[in-house]
Amino acid sequence: MASFLVLTVAWMLAACAAVPMDADASSHSMFTCEPITLRMCQGLPYNSTFMPNVLNHYDQQTAALAMEPFHPMVNLQCSQELRMFLCALYAPVCTEYGRVTLPCRRLCLQARSDCYRLMDMFGVSWPHEMDCDRFPDCDEAYPRATDLLSSAADAPSAESPGAVQRDYGFWCPRELKMDPDLGYSFMGVRDCSPPCPNMYFGREELALARYFIGVVSIVCLSATLFTFLTFLIDVSRFRYPERPIIFYAVCYMMVSLAFFLGFLLDDRVACNAAAPGRFRAATVTQGSHNKACTLLFMVLYFFTMAGSVWWVILTVTWFLAAVPKWGSEAIEKKALLFHACAWGLPGALTVTLLAMNKIEGDGVSGVCFVGLYDLTALRWFLLAPLGLDVVVGVGLLLAGILALNRVRMEIPLEKENQEKLVKFMIRIGVFSVLYWCEPGCLLTVLAALLPVREQPRDGTGDTPGCRSAAREYHITCYARTAAEYASHYLLTRH
Repeated sequence: MASFLVLTVAWMLAACAAVPMDADASSHSMFTCEPITLRMCQGLPYNSTFMPNVLNHYDQQTAALAMEPFHPMVNLQCSQELRMFLCALYAPVCTEYGRVTLPCRRLCLQARSDCYRLMDMFGVSWPHEMDCDRFPDCDEAYPRATDLLSSAADAPSAESPGAVQRDYGFWCPRELKMDPDLGYSFMGVRDCSPPCPNMYFGREELALARYFIGVVSIVCLSATLFTFLTFLIDVSRFRYPERPIIFYAVCYMMVSLAFFLGFLLDDRVACNAAAPGRFRAATVTQGSHNKACTLLFMVLYFFTMAGSVWWVILTVTWFLAAVPKWGSEAIEKKALLFHACAWGLPGALTVTLLAMNKIEGDGVSGVCFVGLYDLTALRWFLLAPLGLDVVVGVGLLLAGILALNRVRMEIPLEKENQEKLVKFMIRIGVFSVLYWCEPGCLLTVLAALLPVREQPRDGTGDTPGCRSAAREYHITCYARTAAEYASHYLLTRH
């Protein structure tokens, strides 16, 4: 079951595209001028502009829609300054890279004063983002002479019309904008959230992944619940050093229950609902403002980490039984210490993540976890504890197996006792390989791919889901980093 899960998840993730984790939200990665297509702004002293504009419209089609309320005022010529002022904001002159020229405050005040009564008649209010106090206090015409010289140098040549290329990869569209106090971040841009459902999977892939996780969570829940009920029937049967297996099963019973709840809830917890009236699309939940998402995260992360610690404690008890030859009663005297470590360390990590507001929804599984979009949280709160547990646990297991093998070789035992010892060593080995296989493979892949930086795709390898989201939200698909593969792998490895 574990191997089949690994192969299926690897197949699904192979189709993904991903996002750059650090980007400048204020500029394009490929800055180019483009011909002005806005009807109102034809015949101006300049004929090229750039997007996003001063008012944060990411293309000229969006700017044209925002300009529609002003068409009656321009047609009735309420002010000689209004048309130029509007075009200075909605289709600004394209100047040299990184320099934005704003119209003078005088131009804004004159246009608003001349057209105030007519705007009131048509029920059009002066937008807050066009507040005249935002513009520099100067008395120059727009565009300035220096702007026209720069615009002429950067304008697209007539020999290659329509050859303008734009990169929306670092721009957060209005549909994905979030309230500033919620602490959202996407593609390195603050107050922005990834779209939901997951933009890196197609609908069929999402359905396959979701049903697969649902079925596996039911199987895992049944198996671990059976183990726990067996323990309750005869508690004295499971003594140390085997008892940590019971707590390990309880932890993954809760993990599988969390995934099963995520399957039942679909994306109602992991995603924020769309709000068409506010021009908000469905987005991935981030932070602790969603109480259901926070509770699901606490259960999933706490018991995931606790299960990993109980596996290490299991190797510790086996080591104490095999090397120093501790008896069951001697090991059981350390049970309080084992419980303090197994529940205390994950609890401290969970509280730390809650304080840092690092919770993230997963549109694939429907749960909330950590490290899906934040590489720092992924490294220090998932990969580092997992790697440490694997190293410590494997080291103790190897020491215990070597000690048992030395006992078998050096001390003469009866044939029946030798067979029992061999079977015990085989059980330890098989259990260790089954547990270590997945995190071991994950860490190996990360060691090989994590140094590789993300590179922009050429457009040929993007998934249909990513291309669809790129068209809808005007964002660019990027090559996915190994750490981002790991985050979704960790969510489905149970």
